[in-house]
Order: sequence, then C-alpha cells, then structure tokens
Amino acid sequence: QVKVVESGGGLVQGGDSRRLSCAASGLTTSTGSMGWFRQGPGKEREFVASISWRGGSTVYADSVKGRIAISKANARNTVYLQMNSLKPEETAVYYCAVWNIARFWESVSATQSKNYRYWGQGTQVTVSS
Repeated sequence: QVKVVESGGGLVQGGDSRRLSCAASGLTTSTGSMGWFRQGPGKEREFVASISWRGGSTVYADSVKGRIAISKANARNTVYLQMNSLKPEETAVYYCAVWNIARFWESVSATQSKNYRYWGQGTQVTVSS
C-alpha cells in the first residue's frame, strides 16, 4: 500500500521560512517525479512546485519563484519544500503528490494535479501577519 506523508507544517510569522518534508513509501518502482500543491481557505487547489526524479528538473508556480525551492532528499522518494519570505495569503494546506509514471513529466504536465497518482493528507501552514 502506497503511503504519502507530509510533515513540517505549523504557524509561522509573515516573512519567515519553513521547510516541509514528504516521504512516499510502498512504491514498487522509483517515482519519476513528486510535487507540491496547496489549497487555501475558500480556494481551489493550486500547483506550487514539482521535481523530476531522474534529471532533477524543477518547475514552479510563478507566484513562488525565487522564494520557494523543491529538492530531493538522499532517501528514496523523499522531497523537501523550502519556503522563504512567507506571506499570509500563502496560508493553506500543503499537499505532496507522487507522479503517475504512465504520464510524461515536463514543464506543463508537471503543474496539473490530474497527472499525480498518490496524494498525502496534507500539512497545514498558517502564516500570520
């Protein structure tokens, strides 16, 4: 059984940093990619960042470029999301997702939630003003 677990959420002050972690277990093969999405109160789920496991290529939402970075851990199927200069409007539940290896990862497809097969339960990040 595949399990995706996020951690690292919590309450932070605006302008502060936070690092989220995500570990996927139970996968029979290495994932081609992992990504982060978020859903704020009253908002739709939106793409944040994604990383291709093989080449390490990354894709970011325009709103987070330069402030948020996704990276791979040495452990298999584990990724981080380093978030800097956080804004109150970025208060959201942050979800980690595992790529559907039947799909082709590239800069457009990586931003679409439909291309991810497994999802975590999410971790809440609250940014105070």
